[in-house]
Amino acid sequence: MHRLLALTFALSLVLSAQTLLRAADDGKNPGAITDPAKADPDFQVQGDYLGEIGLLVDKQTLSLQVIAMGGGKFNSYDYLGGPPGEGGRRLDDLRNVVQGETKKDGVTYFPTADLTLKLKNGVVTATNSDDKIVLNLKRIERKSPTLGAEPPEGAIVLFDGKNADGWTGGKLTPDKLLAAGCVSKKEFKDFKLHLEFQTPYMPTARGQARGNSGVYLQNRYELQVLDSFGLSGTDTECGAFYTLRGPAVNMCYPPLSWQTYDIDFKAARFDDTGKKTAKALVTVQHNGVTIFDKLELRGSTPGGQAESDKPGPIQLQDHGDPVRYRNIWVVEK
Repeated sequence: MHRLLALTFALSLVLSAQTLLRAADDGKNPGAITDPAKADPDFQVQGDYLGEIGLLVDKQTLSLQVIAMGGGKFNSYDYLGGPPGEGGRRLDDLRNVVQGETKKDGVTYFPTADLTLKLKNGVVTATNSDDKIVLNLKRIERKSPTLGAEPPEGAIVLFDGKNADGWTGGKLTPDKLLAAGCVSKKEFKDFKLHLEFQTPYMPTARGQARGNSGVYLQNRYELQVLDSFGLSGTDTECGAFYTLRGPAVNMCYPPLSWQTYDIDFKAARFDDTGKKTAKALVTVQHNGVTIFDKLELRGSTPGGQAESDKPGPIQLQDHGDPVRYRNIWVVEK
């Protein structure tokens, strides 16, 4: 079975995904799409695929993440056991990538050493030299279990789609979502926060130029928002406390999927002289999966205000990309 897996995803091209996906931000916004109806055909190819690999008793669950890179080209990574956060174990370390391309016949081909790997109409299949199907994966759309969570009694609703009155600089999009680039008028110390966000589809963008925003807790600690679908989850990617710590698992969904952050935050403590006596403590669930469990934050992240014993607002950072937010509420503790 291990030989079959190796043959299926043996690389015909050895590429650096970090070079491809973490290119420097050129400050441009190359055709960001916020409406799936206006996306190119690659949008329907990109995504999560789930199914089985092997023959008869050797079958195992396999997940594939396909990332649109623009112009009918794709990167792909595989997980044995299921998708990230659902028992999947990544079979590579991002040093290698299987690259695919959509041809004129409408089929996306991923060249491998010994198998024919094809993707069409939301299904990935691979046949061996005997024309037997040894791989069958179907495109799936994952949804966060906390999507649409109702604010509990006593919660402070910061945004429910009606208006942006609770935000300094708050602006509604034409479809009644909250645009990035605003700061909550109310300030908080210890709290639980629920919010939902959507990154745009930007297949030709790379790295920090691909659907970038951020949720600043107390305007001090940035929880990164970025289209990091398919990446490894570094300290600058989605789910990271920017440059401080990367998430335990990359739970980023494909662009234009609605995603959730559920955050339990305890502020740093200071004595009467202003000396810090305890670090800020935070637990984060991204799309229902715990990516930080009681993480101690050693200090503010880049761009954040200095730590103090005073409450602070929630900032939804504007980084030039049309990231949108909805269903934001806070429970103070």
